[in-house]
Amino acid sequence: MTHTIARRALLATAATAALVAPLFGAGPAAAQDGTTADITPGIVYAVGEKFDGSFNEGAFNALEAFEAETGIGYLEYQPTNPTEFEQGVERLIRRGADTIIVVGFYYAQPLSEIAPRHPDVRFTMIDAVAEADNVQSVLFREQEGSFLTGMLAAMASETGTIGFVGAIDIPLIRKFIVGFEEGARYVDPDIGYIVNFVGTTPAAFNDPTTANELTVSQIERGADVVFAGAGNSNRGIFQAAVDNGVHAIGVDSNQNGEAPGTILTSMLKRVDVAALAALNAARDGTWQPGVLSLGLAEGGVGYALDDNNWPLMTPEMIVAVENAMIDIVNGTITVTDATQ
Repeated sequence: MTHTIARRALLATAATAALVAPLFGAGPAAAQDGTTADITPGIVYAVGEKFDGSFNEGAFNALEAFEAETGIGYLEYQPTNPTEFEQGVERLIRRGADTIIVVGFYYAQPLSEIAPRHPDVRFTMIDAVAEADNVQSVLFREQEGSFLTGMLAAMASETGTIGFVGAIDIPLIRKFIVGFEEGARYVDPDIGYIVNFVGTTPAAFNDPTTANELTVSQIERGADVVFAGAGNSNRGIFQAAVDNGVHAIGVDSNQNGEAPGTILTSMLKRVDVAALAALNAARDGTWQPGVLSLGLAEGGVGYALDDNNWPLMTPEMIVAVENAMIDIVNGTITVTDATQ
């Protein structure tokens, strides 16, 4: 079983790159005249830690992979709060950045205002739509990946109650919440479901203490699987799960290794693939502005299987989720988009 899953995981990684790349451009070899352009990449991270095991780190990994592949280094800026975004962008541009990855939904409005001032700079906005002629906005169908983790949570739960701890109550987080619930109820229509939020501002993404307290409260109310949708605050959720002998679910990057044997799986949101594809497209001259939506069909979302969580999975769980993936892609299962 382990070798079969390992092979599937490797194939899924290759398939993700193959599916997503054409949306942005197929990489340095794709230019029609056989040439590539010199670019200077930059990135503005979301507020929080760069090595958060989640969103920021996924984007960082993309830049590292691009540098390893091309030899082209990158510039970076780490704000301490969202109000520093403009100065970060201006600083990167003064240093020569002409292709900038922007990580964080709360930068959408300021980017819409800043981007027109720099028409020769390509901006790729991750996780929100910024309105400008030189912005490529990348969205994810998080509800599809969350549906799969909801199925796994329901199949793993022994109490019949699961939970979700999100950073803040915004439409983006609601996509996770609704998809997770629909996946769980696809397995068990009567399952109990508890939802809490860490805070009301972006600071909630970096508050592990409050996230831990909320998770303990959910566990006391019967939840034995808790989906962590709170950025760096996830670490508090994972610790509460470890301390109380229940399961957690990671998000964005593969967080299974944060607490092996405790984290049931992670809902993958392939920020790394999207950012790397955008950089390659900029280099080969195929980068285009506009809005892209990445879901299961494009390899943009999924769930994580590795050595850390294989012992928690049964063959029945894997088969059920893989069948659901097929049904979502072909339209047999429709997962609600809470933003529409």
